[in-house]
Amino acid sequence: MSKKLEFSTGDYVVYPTHGVGKITGIETQQIAEVTVELIVIKFEKDRMTLRVPVEKAHNSGLRRLSSRKMMDTALTTLKGRSRAKRTMWSRRAQEYEAKINSGDPVSIAEVVRDLHRGDDQPEQSYSERQMYQAALDRLARELAAVEKIDEAAAAEKLEKLLKAA
Repeated sequence: MSKKLEFSTGDYVVYPTHGVGKITGIETQQIAEVTVELIVIKFEKDRMTLRVPVEKAHNSGLRRLSSRKMMDTALTTLKGRSRAKRTMWSRRAQEYEAKINSGDPVSIAEVVRDLHRGDDQPEQSYSERQMYQAALDRLARELAAVEKIDEAAAAEKLEKLLKAA
């Protein structure tokens, strides 16, 4: 009936707009006389459960956790120079939002890097701080899952890398 399922119960996965979740099962539901196979993903941090049709899993951007190599590339990105443009904040905010929601750890790392403020730099606006925190949380969650450490330790590791850059 359907193609080979590339995810199984217990796997940690990344859903672009929600970050890291854990597959709690695969279920079949009857919706308007059509049988649909669904991947059930639990996002502990957001107390949310998402059901993604198996047929749409790939197109939705659902993916496995990043490899250690991909995560290293993201961490290297954090150490780079900020490429923040001098354009209006509303335009940059849209770009940053798109990068965060892409689910790509390197793109998310770019947002964290560009919005990070050292102690010697001017204060951020409320919306910049919110966006920075959202990107940092998203990256920390995936780093924590990849390295099998807790989120606080992952966030601390990211902050140290940013301060050292």
